[in-house]
Amino acid sequence: MDYDLLLTGGQVIDPKNDLDGRADVAIKDGKIAAVGLDLQGTAKKTVDLGGDYITPGLIDIHLHAYGRFSAWLHPDHHNLPYGVTTCVDTGSAGCEHFPDFVETIMKTAQMRVLAFVNIVGAGMAGACEQDISEMNPEPCADMIRQYPEYVVGSKSAHYGGPGWEAAQGGIDAARMAETITMVDFAPQPTRSYGELLTERMAPGDIHTHLYASHIPLLDEDKKVNDYVWKARERGVIFDTGHGAGSFWFRIAVPAMQQGFQPDTISTDLHRSSRLRPNATMNATMSKFLAMGMPLQEVIYRSTQRPAEVIRRTELGNLSVGAEADVAVLELSRGDYGFVDSGRARIDGAEKLECRMTLKSGGVVWDEYGKSCPLWADAGEYKQAK
Repeated sequence: MDYDLLLTGGQVIDPKNDLDGRADVAIKDGKIAAVGLDLQGTAKKTVDLGGDYITPGLIDIHLHAYGRFSAWLHPDHHNLPYGVTTCVDTGSAGCEHFPDFVETIMKTAQMRVLAFVNIVGAGMAGACEQDISEMNPEPCADMIRQYPEYVVGSKSAHYGGPGWEAAQGGIDAARMAETITMVDFAPQPTRSYGELLTERMAPGDIHTHLYASHIPLLDEDKKVNDYVWKARERGVIFDTGHGAGSFWFRIAVPAMQQGFQPDTISTDLHRSSRLRPNATMNATMSKFLAMGMPLQEVIYRSTQRPAEVIRRTELGNLSVGAEADVAVLELSRGDYGFVDSGRARIDGAEKLECRMTLKSGGVVWDEYGKSCPLWADAGEYKQAK
């Protein structure tokens, strides 16, 4: 067979297809054409990756990519260089502005941009999710049904009042639209974390900011609370959502030592989280390596598992015929320090860095220019007239 692109010399990690080892990846017409050793055929272009890891394009299910939220970051510029080919905006837009989000960002971005619709009509603008008069499940559910190709579910977040209007509104919208909700929750005396997880959320619903300091994941003895284990048993999903203030090693390390890992690794990437705690996808994945999570698990929770959680199982894998979304990652070894939201550090000996990203078979990021010819072989220069 003739291929458009052949990636050679790499180590493939593809959890869905149980691949973990030396293999080449062939791409044709924007799809994965073959994966294996000594592939037969010719390619228009062959790239030797020199031992780097080849994984499915990474999936970040929690970030902010729409300008109605003042701290947003453009999805292409802040994801493709880190191997992220699919991202999910988490509630930057509500039903009032979601059509504009679709037209101005989702349809124009190089990467795949999906979203949770905010239960608040104005989204993260204005009063920033405090106006309960705008927490209306019906229009939120209508918007979810109107854009099934772009919408993952509903989102509630940041509400500081005593009642359940935000969280329950998001849950109700999701039930109306027969989908899932993501909940960013701050417990109050009148609404507990335990009630949210065990009585209100349904299997498949997502609680994000798992390791935030305001979440009672651990009890006074630093043990994972029983109701959290029970919620996992009944199918509630737990997402990382690193963010500027929602990832603390003092919570994450004890929880992981007890076997309570996140279902999905995500960044909550926005202007504040990009700088001080460095919550890029590669940095967040590297923090889990430093906490002892095996590389294969880190890749699984950044590819296949988030695809399953958002019900887009065609993504997050290198199956033949799948969209050729690919991340090429180098696992560097040295003495590294990684910082959390509380300005505490963990030391690690490994760090993941993206060297190349492919979206639908096209190279959209190539840090070292491995897909490009050397300048002396690039053809004759013709002076512009």
